[in-house]
Amino acid sequence: MTDSCSLRTAVVGTTCSGKSTLAKRLADKISAEFIELDALHWEPNWTEAPPELFRARVQFAIQAEKWVTAGNYHEVRDLVWARAQSVIWLDYPFSIVFWRLLRRTVRRSVFQEDLWNGNRENLWTHLKLWSEDSLFHWLFKTYWRRKQEFPLLFRLPQHAHLRVIKLNHPGEAELWLSSIDPA
Repeated sequence: MTDSCSLRTAVVGTTCSGKSTLAKRLADKISAEFIELDALHWEPNWTEAPPELFRARVQFAIQAEKWVTAGNYHEVRDLVWARAQSVIWLDYPFSIVFWRLLRRTVRRSVFQEDLWNGNRENLWTHLKLWSEDSLFHWLFKTYWRRKQEFPLLFRLPQHAHLRVIKLNHPGEAELWLSSIDPA
């Protein structure tokens, strides 16, 4: 059995749940624009884009007829979710996202992967769990909050138009993605 997919989909979830990976694969499968919100948000030297510039970039990007976004930025949620037809929520167990974050951070640090606008991750920065700059700190700070926040957001009247697809495990996401009919 194949599933159909909306023309405009937002992929959300906690840090390192695989939002960008799933969104990119889905966009490729359905021939849609892939919009990585991190790429629109981060300037060189890990400087955040001014809010008005970030919103303008997102507003421009979501004018495409067919797109898939990856990201949770509340500053642009009103823009993205208003145009989206569906939201895919990657609600994976903490153990999975923690180990994914550890592996990804080590890989990106060791190989000095170029992320957005020349930014690179630094392993030592992220291992400082007390630091606001640490992605591990961010994971601990937001993981349980998102589990409570997203269901409440999905029930708001302004989001009633959204088809919500909750995926609880990477294997479930793989099965769902394989069920998508590119047509």
